[in-house]
Amino acid sequence: MNNVFYILMRRLRMPLITLIVVYSVSVLGFVLIPGMDDQGQVYRMDFFHAFYFVSFMGSTIGFGEIPYAFTSGQRMWAMLTIYSTVIAWLYGIGSMLSIFQDPAFSRLLRRRRFAAQVAALNQPFYLVCGYGVTGGIVVRKLAQRDIRCVVVDIEEAQIDALQMDNLPMPMPCLAADASLPDVLDDAGLQHEKCIGILALTNRDNVNLAIAIASKLLMPKRMVICRTESDVTTANLDSFGTDLVVDPFQTYAEYLALSVQAPYTHLVYDWLLNPSHRPLSSAYQRTRGRWIICGYGRFGRALCSRLIHDEVELIVVDDDPPEHNGLSEQIHGIGTEACTLRAAGVEDAVGIVAGTGNDADNLSIMMTARELNPRLLTVVRQNVHANRLVFQNSRSDFIMEPGRIIANRIMAQIKTPLLPVFLTLMLERYDDVWAHTLLNRMSSVVGNQELDSWAYTLDEEQTPALMLALAEGKPLKLSLFLKDPRDRQQSLKAFPLLLRRGETLMPLPGELTLLEQGDEILFCGLSRAAGRMDWTVSNYNVLHYVLTGSDDSNNLLARWLHRRENRG
Repeated sequence: MNNVFYILMRRLRMPLITLIVVYSVSVLGFVLIPGMDDQGQVYRMDFFHAFYFVSFMGSTIGFGEIPYAFTSGQRMWAMLTIYSTVIAWLYGIGSMLSIFQDPAFSRLLRRRRFAAQVAALNQPFYLVCGYGVTGGIVVRKLAQRDIRCVVVDIEEAQIDALQMDNLPMPMPCLAADASLPDVLDDAGLQHEKCIGILALTNRDNVNLAIAIASKLLMPKRMVICRTESDVTTANLDSFGTDLVVDPFQTYAEYLALSVQAPYTHLVYDWLLNPSHRPLSSAYQRTRGRWIICGYGRFGRALCSRLIHDEVELIVVDDDPPEHNGLSEQIHGIGTEACTLRAAGVEDAVGIVAGTGNDADNLSIMMTARELNPRLLTVVRQNVHANRLVFQNSRSDFIMEPGRIIANRIMAQIKTPLLPVFLTLMLERYDDVWAHTLLNRMSSVVGNQELDSWAYTLDEEQTPALMLALAEGKPLKLSLFLKDPRDRQQSLKAFPLLLRRGETLMPLPGELTLLEQGDEILFCGLSRAAGRMDWTVSNYNVLHYVLTGSDDSNNLLARWLHRRENRG
């Protein structure tokens, strides 16, 4: 059924039969009806001349009577043939136009064209299922890094939005159900250039189906999946999904970290969130009573995390459960001043407006701020279209699930070392260590966006370094930090982590000697990453960085230099 030509011929069967019958009868009539030549003798048209005449007459070109002037009988038959062939052509053309206007046939054409585009890709790409808020952010950020994506979304409007976006490179896209294995196959699931699959739809069952199909068809391919259900999370983890992102659990951990360790929280925020909070925000008072309005999925995740950290909590909900482990809870929504007063908003340090209604959340925040201007406010944004209102709400924290998931996914895609460093920081180091690291970050990037990237010392990522190591040259970590345009200047970056086998070295020193297979995580300004690429990829640039000499250092020059040294 996916054969376009077969379907087209099947749908045009009756128009084609009609044309064939009309042409056959017309040609036969001209062959049988006698004519007269220029000598007055009886003449019968052969099949070739009859078909030639019907062909140009049926197309309304009309070259004239051939090979001789027609008799009255031939002209009568010609008139009948004109009307019958024109009607047959109108019927055929109309049927063809109706087929091409048929939405089902148009979808089939787009599907075949999409499959051909994906099959022709010759550079690595990610298969992104779902182009909502999360998918849009991820695709745009990957495009900025010159990484191509193939996008599948069930909503035609989302595909139209992708085609209208001003992306730096074209992205093959298709409006289809990504939970169907044949759609995933057409989208490049088994393509050799596919790096990984991102299941980012807003339906857990669809994301689960995508992850299962991906792991069954391509077990070693990376799969990243979003979910909003504990049951789905456990299911995804059970068969080895590489990364499962629950926005509510992720943000609960993020917010709890700001309460317990504000400087560690800021390091985490700077590394994951492009629009990170300023350094001064770490001095805000976060210890004390917190009010959580809304005991839904987000409220439960946040309460569970804060109770674990022994934070005083009061829950405000219009229908709170009887047994939730909380000592205090207030019946209500939280939009009324009397409800917030009953919860002790005047003495609280923070409030979380976490209901599923954006208008209620904004009302809760504004009412609470009037009752306690010093209150820390956390507001949940459910609908992306309300972003402008939330940005101007002056809230301290805005919880938007789509952006949380996108930031977490980009951290995994940019380098798997970044989550390793964050886990190491949370497990081993205290807030004083994080404060020192934060000051170092601030001195490097100031108020600009902090980026992170990583290198593995191998032939693919660092060919120049591998060539130098093969020649026996000792390489220190400091070479990464020298500006290849002027080696006396340092790049706006520094190393966060060095992984050598099973050994993790956080904040390694610049004099550390490098070995083949080392993995190094850096942070700093994004332009520093581009200049590091020169050093690790071009041997002449590396030679200048190491020695200060900018003479040509190609293979022939190095061979001659060795000959001179032997002489």
